[in-house]
Amino acid sequence: MGDLRADKKPKNDEKAQNEVGSVLKGKPSVTEADVADLKYLKMIVMETHRLHPVLPLLIPRECQQTCQIMGYDVPKGSIILINSWTISRDPKYWDDAETFKPERFEDGEIDLKGADYEFTPFGAGRRICPGLALAQASIELILATLLYHFDWELPNGAAPDELDMDEEMGITIRRKKDLYLLPTVRVPLAT
Repeated sequence: MGDLRADKKPKNDEKAQNEVGSVLKGKPSVTEADVADLKYLKMIVMETHRLHPVLPLLIPRECQQTCQIMGYDVPKGSIILINSWTISRDPKYWDDAETFKPERFEDGEIDLKGADYEFTPFGAGRRICPGLALAQASIELILATLLYHFDWELPNGAAPDELDMDEEMGITIRRKKDLYLLPTVRVPLAT
């Protein structure tokens, strides 16, 4: 189901699905408490945020006083834009920056709060997105539920490496071509 994460690597899908199955051990459904134990799934979500942030440009800010940023003079009143998409793919901050590698988040040193500004899908500091916790909890719970209850495949026997991963840039980033997946029940939904 890497197709939901857009990484084209079935081994990551299998590893995440095995983790979910192992943590749930036959339970009828996924709960928020279960998600706390899904370390690899969380790494997949983080890596997806890094490579495919919803907002490529963070909300603009006005410079309140003249200052210097990285050696550049920035006059008071200047509008500052932060390109989260570019920072998240910058080889100065990320080894093998264009490759989907969830394991880069394994040690837990980089978080969603943007403390070091190399990973800011939700912004950073006082103006960080107020919906961060809700968004993250929702994404993780939904993805865990989809992986637990269903196996996924591409239609017509297509292979993951045949997927068109091109994106459209705008206020948000989205896939250029819609993605269709076929679910097969793995663990029936509780009634």
